[in-house]
Amino acid sequence: MMQASRGGFCWTLLLLSCALWQTFSQDFGGQTQFICTSVPKDVDICAATLQNSVPGDDLKTTVMQLRETVLQQKETIINQKETIRELTSKLARCESQSGVEPGDARPGGRRKESGTKNTMGDVSRGPADTLAQLSQTLQSLKQRLENLEQFSRSNSSVQANSLKDLLQSKINDLEKQVLSRVNSIEEGKPGLRNETEQRGRVESTLTSLHQRITDLEKGQRESRPLDKFQLTFPLRTNYMYAKVKKSLPEMYALTVCMWLKSNASPGVGTPFSYAVPGQANELVLIEWGNNPMEILINDKVAKLPFLINDGKWHHICVTWTTRDGVWEAFQDGVKRGSGENLAPYHPIKPQGLLILGQEQDTYGGGFDATQAFVGDLANFHIWDKKLSVEEIYNLATCSSKAQVGNVFAWMETSLDIYGGASKWTFEACRQLN
Repeated sequence: MMQASRGGFCWTLLLLSCALWQTFSQDFGGQTQFICTSVPKDVDICAATLQNSVPGDDLKTTVMQLRETVLQQKETIINQKETIRELTSKLARCESQSGVEPGDARPGGRRKESGTKNTMGDVSRGPADTLAQLSQTLQSLKQRLENLEQFSRSNSSVQANSLKDLLQSKINDLEKQVLSRVNSIEEGKPGLRNETEQRGRVESTLTSLHQRITDLEKGQRESRPLDKFQLTFPLRTNYMYAKVKKSLPEMYALTVCMWLKSNASPGVGTPFSYAVPGQANELVLIEWGNNPMEILINDKVAKLPFLINDGKWHHICVTWTTRDGVWEAFQDGVKRGSGENLAPYHPIKPQGLLILGQEQDTYGGGFDATQAFVGDLANFHIWDKKLSVEEIYNLATCSSKAQVGNVFAWMETSLDIYGGASKWTFEACRQLN
């Protein structure tokens, strides 16, 4: 009776096993087969089944190995989940510190705040370039403060002096930060602060300084003539520029003159560019890379014999007539060169856009930081005629007979300034070098 009961139980177990294997086969999509084996009537079904499959010790070993594998996989999954949680937490902290919204995928990892100018430029730089730009910015701020100091000596104001002292203190702090950064780079310390976070703090401080110095300079503007000013472009960026409010008329001859001061290398950049719809290089003055300064008219080029990137003020003029494309170049009141066949019989087109400090690759835009003007610019004038040698000499020597441009005359109210370019007092021939 016990044998019959045991045999029935084994048959039941065998049928359940078959059902389970069929289920597993369907779940995993495997190409499996179920094989039935005949067993003599008087043989123990369970024993025969085990004998035909896996010996007892081997089966036990296999089960233990499977159990161990499952436990290892479970442990691995738990560890991976913990790692994911830690990375997520670190990422959230980094985004919080650097000002990035979760899910913000902008290159560089920083969110650009509305209404805030990036004083360090749009192109990411290495440590050496960043330090060079910081040094130039600090030097520009110092120069502007020295000008404010001269103004305050002649116009004593306790409030202006106290604010000037505060700004000087902040600049000193910035210089210390730059010096610390230099030391860290030279010593090769691995524990440098996060580049993006540090750059963000410096940019914020510089923007604040620019704004507060500009506020101080507004006090000067009220007491100076509207033409006694200069534009300063301290950095080679693609966002610092001035836009002339009015366009140019059609011109069959022209003279363009200005004072320039720059020690930028290679090339001082683009003092001005005039673009019209369909022609971005209608009238351009540019010194780019290791090339000499050039004037472009209707995208035709003439090389100019100017040498001005010595950090001193220079007065330059270029004259041109559409007849035979004849041009002349003057530096500091002296004729330095001439030529012809520069866009002959092509009048300068009207209804364009005149930009100071940037070269337009497209009408009103397409600025390239490598072509930007770096330095100081003043007394920019344009005439629709060719000035004589004597008239140009009067301009260069600040004679009382000097003319102002009849197409464009240098006035603060004629310009809109963008991107951190600054204006401060300048009087030609009294502040030279």
